[in-house]
Amino acid sequence: MPKVEIELDLEQLAQAIRSLSPGELETLELMLDPELRERELRRRREQAREELAQGRALSEKELFAD
Repeated sequence: MPKVEIELDLEQLAQAIRSLSPGELETLELMLDPELRERELRRRREQAREELAQGRALSEKELFAD
């Protein structure tokens, strides 16, 4: 991944963070906190296993349908 450096004061950084969407905020939190990232990945894998066992998961065909 290319490296990019920018200079921002804290006010600019706060404004940039406030402008993030909920999904972008979640991604930022996961990137900044390795423990949270591992817990969340474990939770999502478990949820996916449960959905698969209950027949609620998409098949590969459904997942990649146009």
